[in-house]
Amino acid sequence: MRGDQLSRQWQILRQIEVSINGLTASEIAELCGVSLRTAYRDLDDLQFAGFPLYTEKGEKVNRWKFVDSYMLKVPQPFSFTELISLHLSRDLFKVFKGTAFFESLQSLFDKILATLPPQMSVYLDQIEATFHAGITPYKDYERFGKIIDQVNKASIQCRTIEVMYKPLRSKKETLRKIDPYNIRLFEGTIYIIGFCHLRSDIRTFVLDRIKLLRLTDEKFQILDDFDLDKYIKHSFKVMQDELYTVKVRITPAWARYMAEKIWHESQQTKKLSDDSLEMTFQVAGLDEIKQWIMSLGPEAYVIEPEKLKNMVKADLKKALVQYEGTRPAYLKPQARKSKVEYIR
Repeated sequence: MRGDQLSRQWQILRQIEVSINGLTASEIAELCGVSLRTAYRDLDDLQFAGFPLYTEKGEKVNRWKFVDSYMLKVPQPFSFTELISLHLSRDLFKVFKGTAFFESLQSLFDKILATLPPQMSVYLDQIEATFHAGITPYKDYERFGKIIDQVNKASIQCRTIEVMYKPLRSKKETLRKIDPYNIRLFEGTIYIIGFCHLRSDIRTFVLDRIKLLRLTDEKFQILDDFDLDKYIKHSFKVMQDELYTVKVRITPAWARYMAEKIWHESQQTKKLSDDSLEMTFQVAGLDEIKQWIMSLGPEAYVIEPEKLKNMVKADLKKALVQYEGTRPAYLKPQARKSKVEYIR
């Protein structure tokens, strides 16, 4: 398959790059677990793609190396393939589009591309078509560029910010002073973790819910007992709340898929006699894990706690009402206007 070939050729580049005296075609074939003929074909493909490889004749064998003069163009301490890998990862940074961060990253990517032979772009396009990295969904932070810059500046300089903030479940905006300890990107959303003067506690704020921001001259010191890793340890996503032990039963049909991923650092799994899976978590708050369980539909069943089980039942009843019962006002179709009124 084309993906396997590209992956193998990438491995060849890495192995040649870290070798001191280069590699023979036989050594490359052995490292990649392919025939000598396939190794030669891969090397030919890489040369044709523009990678600066050459063979140095020895007493008995030829050794494949990178052209020395080209390697001098690669800025230290980076390696040739590290720069290409960084360029291929640029999709991960789209969340910062429109901000100073993204502009600097784009400049970096352009410089990386300038160090590569022009004919190599076709090869890079093939790799990008085979291996895609991205964050979905993500928010468009272009209009929040100034706020991001100010928060970043405040965090670095340990300066308090004053913001007009609108929480998700509130219609009212509140004026708050925040000491921004940390800026965190999670699932395409930028969060600010810091001390809230209004609540006299560490809180997590969604950056795009900030309406106005003022950088004050007040200096702050991070609390001695604050540890970011400990703070986010029990969050299923970002929520901070009471600690709960959650047990969920996964159907046999989905057991293998669910066991293949780490959904939370506290995750413990146990395969049951009927091939179903029991998953146990230690999480702060129940709202976020409830949404995760709801997304699994009938493939997941809450064993404990009872509170979470009741929360899921309540949401399922609301959903059933929307599909089979009386629809809420916001889902009711509006009265159709007459043609004459529509034209007006």
